[in-house]
Amino acid sequence: MRYLRRRRTIFDSKEPIEDPISGVANLFDAGVVFIVSMMIALFMAYNMLELLDPSSEVTITKKTPDGRIEIITKKGRNIKAQKVTKKRLSGEGVKLGTAYQLKDGRIIYVPE
Repeated sequence: MRYLRRRRTIFDSKEPIEDPISGVANLFDAGVVFIVSMMIALFMAYNMLELLDPSSEVTITKKTPDGRIEIITKKGRNIKAQKVTKKRLSGEGVKLGTAYQLKDGRIIYVPE
């Protein structure tokens, strides 16, 4: 009888019983912090911190593996993506400048 009373006093103690799943919440928080830090590191590695600035204007040209070209333009908080087609257009206009392609493939635009 004495043995059972001792055992009951162990379980009736005022210390809270720890939940074994409470550590998962801490792992989730650590995962979110890790993901955000990796995103910031990638932005810094590609010199794209301007994308996070709400007052900046950025233009990115992207070429897909199948040869299609896409132009992504960010002005303030608005982001617009345009796909370049092979369709020829005609009309009246004004010459704005000249574009040159270097030997390494880069294209440089020189305004007049």
